[in-house]
Amino acid sequence: MARPGLIPILLLPALVDAAAAISFLMPVNSRKCLREEIHKDVLVTGEYEVSEQQSTKSNLKITDSSNHILYSKEDATKGKFAFTTEDYDMFEVCFESKSPMGTGRVPDQLVHLDMKHGVEAKNYEEIAKVEKLKPLEVELRRLEDLSESIVNDFAYMKKREEEMRDTNESTNTRVLYFSIFSMCCLIGLATWQVFYLRRFFKAKKLIE
Repeated sequence: MARPGLIPILLLPALVDAAAAISFLMPVNSRKCLREEIHKDVLVTGEYEVSEQQSTKSNLKITDSSNHILYSKEDATKGKFAFTTEDYDMFEVCFESKSPMGTGRVPDQLVHLDMKHGVEAKNYEEIAKVEKLKPLEVELRRLEDLSESIVNDFAYMKKREEEMRDTNESTNTRVLYFSIFSMCCLIGLATWQVFYLRRFFKAKKLIE
């Protein structure tokens, strides 16, 4: 069943460590989603705030590509969420506005979303308190985590490059085999046509 209103999809860049804050207007009885690719074992945190309108209810749902619900909140006006990714995947954050009054009679809702993941999502002040770290040690910990995430990012890109190279080599091999097969078919067809025409002309006594 078609949903009322359009469903615009905002694609965010897939960075290992990033903070993405965005604000947008959401018409009543509509659904807006944001999609982002995130690596495996990455902490994701976020804060959201939706302006309240009379007789309007806003829902928030976060899912992965398999439609597994990672976070869900009905009547979401203001709050926080956090989860850790189990695999490299495309994650979708969807806000939905519902009102019995219908479109055009209720002002658009202002949605503010601030998402962080990777190093940006970690609370290093809390880590410093728990582990009793000095400011320099905290900064070194942050740089260590950042370096590790960059290394993981390069490792993933190298893996993707190898997969794409293998795919290209496999495709080239298939194209070569198909070309050889096509050539053999053409040669076979041409040979058959020569013998067929020769028999035809002999039957018509056009040639001896």
